[in-house]
Amino acid sequence: MKYQKRQIAIILLADGTIFYGKSVGNKQGTAFGEVCFNTGMTGYQEIFTDPSYFGQLMVTTNAHIGNYGTNVDEVESDSIKIAGLICKNFSYEYSRVLADSSLEDFLNTNDLFAISDVDTRALVSYIRDHGAMNAVITTDVDNLEVLKKQLSDFPSMNGLELASKVSTKEPYYYGNENATYKVSALDIGIKKNILRNIAKRDVFIKVFPYNATFSDLESFKPDGYFLSNGPGDPEPLVDAQNLAKEIIKRNLPLFGICLGHQVIALANGVSTYKMHNGHRGINHPVKNLKTGKGEITSQNHGFAVSKDEAESHQDLEVTHIHLNDNTVAGLAMKSKNCFSVQYHPEASPGPHDSSYLFDQFIENLKK
Repeated sequence: MKYQKRQIAIILLADGTIFYGKSVGNKQGTAFGEVCFNTGMTGYQEIFTDPSYFGQLMVTTNAHIGNYGTNVDEVESDSIKIAGLICKNFSYEYSRVLADSSLEDFLNTNDLFAISDVDTRALVSYIRDHGAMNAVITTDVDNLEVLKKQLSDFPSMNGLELASKVSTKEPYYYGNENATYKVSALDIGIKKNILRNIAKRDVFIKVFPYNATFSDLESFKPDGYFLSNGPGDPEPLVDAQNLAKEIIKRNLPLFGICLGHQVIALANGVSTYKMHNGHRGINHPVKNLKTGKGEITSQNHGFAVSKDEAESHQDLEVTHIHLNDNTVAGLAMKSKNCFSVQYHPEASPGPHDSSYLFDQFIENLKK
């Protein structure tokens, strides 16, 4: 049995705290990143391939990971984007008709180091109390002092630009070229299911790299513009902020999700900040302040928009709030054709309460 030959492994947090576990399979390794947790019961393959998680050590709070295997169609990008996986019970065997391989094979194919048999409840509780921080997972348990030095030199997520690490290198097209509408999308970490949701609404999309200019996106002669989700701190994304300013100045239809939402806020002079431990899961409650209705949403972000600055801005309206901590979950400009949300209406798997936002974007294109 595989569990008999697994290596002893540890999680070393930046503050020196250590949690213990075992390597998945017989793999030896070391991985650095910011430790964070996701509370979703399903969707581990989508989480692992979501570009927004680039550079992070993912703690899954569901007790069993890998039990339904993997499927080639259930990815959000072309490769695994997390830096490493931390879980409680890792399932080497899987049972699902639609699965085409085990999670272990999927991780090995993508060369991802993972550890299991961790007390994830204690680890998540610690992160909630002390905040997200850098960490290292490793089987090199006899070299703690070297690891501590390397960890102290590892860059903080605060101020870190990561969009360039996950963005497309060249523009590409998505959808039906004979569609009624055209949209230029800025890829700062875009998920495939966002493209699917826009394209199925009779839209042909051209996706551009993270540093594309307004003239680049305008050359497609689009009916509207989209700013994607993505990893890292939004403040260093000066090119994206300037692009948003140009689109807003011309009052062209603009929709932003997650990192794109934060870029739109920054383009309007509203600051962002690093959260204590972020929002990551598929059960986050949001209230639509325009309709008064609640939405259960999928979220994945470690930065947020300043609520005080957004509420005092003369041309911004806070349209959605997160009901757990009252943070900004949506914005709209009062005098421009521009809106954004901090969460993921394309959730897959997950709640589809917010899919109306894509319809709202299409209505804005028609205007």
